[in-house]
Amino acid sequence: MAAYRAEELLIAVLARLLDGARHVAVGALSPIPGTAALLARALSGDSMRVALLGSKRHSDFTDGGRELFDCAAQGRIDTLFLGGGQIDGEANINLVGSGGYPRSEVRFPGSFGSTFLYYMIPRVILFRAEHSPRVLVPKVDFVSAPGVGPEGVYRRGGPVALVTGSASFSFDPARRRFRLESVHPGRGIDEVVAATGFDFDRPASAPVTPGPSPEMLALVRGPVREQIGETYPQFAAAVLDPKS
Repeated sequence: MAAYRAEELLIAVLARLLDGARHVAVGALSPIPGTAALLARALSGDSMRVALLGSKRHSDFTDGGRELFDCAAQGRIDTLFLGGGQIDGEANINLVGSGGYPRSEVRFPGSFGSTFLYYMIPRVILFRAEHSPRVLVPKVDFVSAPGVGPEGVYRRGGPVALVTGSASFSFDPARRRFRLESVHPGRGIDEVVAATGFDFDRPASAPVTPGPSPEMLALVRGPVREQIGETYPQFAAAVLDPKS
């Protein structure tokens, strides 16, 4: 049995993707990416800035989303976490709803500034814990933000990775395709293929995603848990407390 929880594995995977980042932005309702950003900051010796929306302690913003957009436009944020109710094989995301816009059968939270941020922030890490054909679809029902922009349209960055509860992928914008980089412990390539609605490149044998190091676990269950608890107290208590 693993000595860590599934959420702690995902936190470690996302934190490793932040190696070298200078300023990371995390949107609302994102406890796992938020914890990963705080963990990466701790591992960097607090040299990395974190803008955790909804937090008073872990963000320099005083004007919420509007200041986030200003910083992104000025090139002052280099990494962003982004999710979607649907994500397709070209890294398009849908935050509006499924089942036929505008009368969507299921409504999602809304696009907010996803399109702008997807274009302006150099490195965007897509994250969705659920890995199923319902989420990872052949084509999103509504494009809230495109993974690859049309020719002639300025774009500073875009998607570099997708992390789910089952696997980790990299993204090649030139080929508009994901590539499987690793499968999480207890998963197999065939299982990941069956649960993914789009095709992707994959090696004959994908490595197993490495778990969190002892240093990572000590930070996540200690000072990082206390920090993320300011914004997500229930998550910190129910998931990150080693006694729970």
